[in-house]
Amino acid sequence: MKYRFLGSSGLLVSRISLGTMTFGVGDWGCDEKEAHLIMRKYIDAGGNFLDGADVYAGGKAEEIIGRFLPTVQRDNLIIASKCYFPVGTLPNNYGLSRKHIITSCEASLKRLKTDYIDLYYLHGPDPVTSLEETMRTLNDLVKQGKIRYLGCSNLFSWQIAKANGISAQMNFEKLVAGQYIYNLVHRELEREVIPAAVDSGLGIVCYSPIGGGLLTGKYKGMTEPAKGTRFSFRTQIDGPRFWHAKGFKTVEVLEQVSSECGISMLKLAIGWLLKRKFATSVIIGVKNQEQLGMNMEMGDWDIPDDIWKILEEKTRPEEEYLTWFNKMNYERFFNAAEFHDEKTELP
Repeated sequence: MKYRFLGSSGLLVSRISLGTMTFGVGDWGCDEKEAHLIMRKYIDAGGNFLDGADVYAGGKAEEIIGRFLPTVQRDNLIIASKCYFPVGTLPNNYGLSRKHIITSCEASLKRLKTDYIDLYYLHGPDPVTSLEETMRTLNDLVKQGKIRYLGCSNLFSWQIAKANGISAQMNFEKLVAGQYIYNLVHRELEREVIPAAVDSGLGIVCYSPIGGGLLTGKYKGMTEPAKGTRFSFRTQIDGPRFWHAKGFKTVEVLEQVSSECGISMLKLAIGWLLKRKFATSVIIGVKNQEQLGMNMEMGDWDIPDDIWKILEEKTRPEEEYLTWFNKMNYERFFNAAEFHDEKTELP
């Protein structure tokens, strides 16, 4: 397993992160016994980065992790959780207010049976609560030792910049991680979010790297997801994300490249992401040990440069005017000196 630093922090995380959204889910996930075996196998393979959230399986996923932790060295693991989405029907059961963040954090700590959460994400943007209130609350939790690092998920680029600007001005802890949907189908992050994240010191943690399974080719020839598959149970969520013309077009590209180079579609999809230096870790979600084994192959495997370039070019999103304009003009600055900082380049 290879490791990468999380954004501008000194925290080393495995470049394959184990997602826990499948834990405790009866239809498309796995039960507690299998979840514990999956975590054990993941850790034995060198993984140290468990990704969770307060809403996964209605809190059951965190409880499953909590009952597993006594069997391992807690301090050797990086455990992530999140808050934002509704955890009930009453007022203040959602959002990024001081009340909800503190309540959610305390509840996650109890479920996880741990004194601290290594990485705590804002799971989405709150259009009402000020970022000053949110960042101050997170900073307080860090001071109390309940959280060690801060992250965000699904925020707009301007919100990333504003949040870390507030932290810099107020001497608060800064965001060091951004968890986003990023794969060969969804590359829109490259326009604004990734440049903002890199500039602000955030490492990108990629979720849905294989498009809910679509990018493995398992749904080839289907007009609708087969019964019993993840897509069939999560049509309202994964359907709009991937089950469309663009998604199928990307599968065709990936299948063709896979056939020509003899590398599986799964390895290509995850390997393409890990070639990006700003991608700190890729989250895999599995429901059994067999799936885990296939995904863990990418822990220390690197996609060949020529294959990566082919996929990059064939799946590159249409470039809108602002990116085209700036890419063209940035070259004037870059070419004026012998060297330049590659982080300033647009993806």
